[in-house]
Amino acid sequence: MSYKQSPAFLIFSAFLSGLVFGFGLIVAQMTNPAKVLGFLDVAGKWDPSLAFVMIGALVTLGVLQFFIKRSCQHNLDKVITHVPVHSKLDVKLVMGSSIFGIGWGLSGLCPGPSLVGLTSGLSGILVFVSAMFAGFIGFKLVHQKAKH
Repeated sequence: MSYKQSPAFLIFSAFLSGLVFGFGLIVAQMTNPAKVLGFLDVAGKWDPSLAFVMIGALVTLGVLQFFIKRSCQHNLDKVITHVPVHSKLDVKLVMGSSIFGIGWGLSGLCPGPSLVGLTSGLSGILVFVSAMFAGFIGFKLVHQKAKH
């Protein structure tokens, strides 16, 4: 077993990735609901700065994927890929993404930045995260009953 397959390395790399992601959210002010709402307000006082954050993220992703794919060329038979189980567009997907989008547009928060934003101590973020976890639990309860 190589060091890249050890549980400690995987846990550390996941932790480091999360730390870098969270730091990026803070630096880009994506944990600030007012900043996000300013970006979404295209008909009013639109703040395009988050578009530059997204462009920077896409460029970084593209460069990293190029190097990752290049470094894996010699081991393509050992690379594990994850293919989505469901690929069709259905009512549940459209409804769920609509609810997510409406919630994001109304609050200026989505799950990742809101979890990072918990460190700010803002009561609105605490309410959002509490409601988000209540939704997780509600979803699980509804779908457990549907399976039985």
